[in-house]
Amino acid sequence: MGKAAVLVMGPAGSGKSTFCGALMTHIRNIGRRAYLVNMDPAASEFEFTPTIDIRDLISLGDVMEELDYGPNGGLVYCFEFLMDNLDWFEEELGDFDDDYLIIDMPGQIELYTHIPVLPKLARWLQDIHGFRICAAYLLESPFIIDKAKFFAGVMSAMSCMVSIEVAHVNILSKMDLIKDQVRTAELRRFLDPDPLMVLEDAQAQTNPKFHDLNTAVVRLIQDFNMVSFLQLEARDEESVARILSYIDDCTQWLEDQEPKMKDEEEVGDDE
Repeated sequence: MGKAAVLVMGPAGSGKSTFCGALMTHIRNIGRRAYLVNMDPAASEFEFTPTIDIRDLISLGDVMEELDYGPNGGLVYCFEFLMDNLDWFEEELGDFDDDYLIIDMPGQIELYTHIPVLPKLARWLQDIHGFRICAAYLLESPFIIDKAKFFAGVMSAMSCMVSIEVAHVNILSKMDLIKDQVRTAELRRFLDPDPLMVLEDAQAQTNPKFHDLNTAVVRLIQDFNMVSFLQLEARDEESVARILSYIDDCTQWLEDQEPKMKDEEEVGDDE
């Protein structure tokens, strides 16, 4: 039986914890098992109680109080402390042999793009413990109202994909908030981002001395051509099921499952 883990990532406010709760609910509703892992040392509320919680090892509040760090420096310290104490995480993982781990990550973007902590953690889970990992990167859909902000999000998603080097899905969350604001034809250009559509707006809104930089950024997104998005409405179970099917493909979870048969006694009773 295979082991799978989903790293739920994205900037603050993108709906990571809400998605984790929706994913946990759906997985349990269809008769599968999943366990929530909280990797946010600043988290305070959860729909499901985490099975593994980084706050049992270290919390952001304690770091800020004892070391006089700000929130960003404190989060970096917490993850460096975790990497120095992976024996704690190994003990907490215990005997998870055939289940889904839903890992709720913090919203500090530097952890995904600038600092090598998460790539090291992902490799540790893969190489040492045999987890098949899928990264789910959330970007809130209202970003598409501001094209420049949206493409900054595309850049951060692409940076995360290049940095972590695991199977990856990008998700536009909170789609219910923009249903009446964006036409379907226009939305398609954001689901499979067309960087040329932001260039004209960017050139019109910035000093001409930045035009070459704007063009270079657009070319970078075009050349990599890595980022596309799935749509998510966390309260819509069909939407959550669709996302889970992509994650299952990434982790190959279904390929490891043994067929379930009714035992002979149950079949006899039914007859």
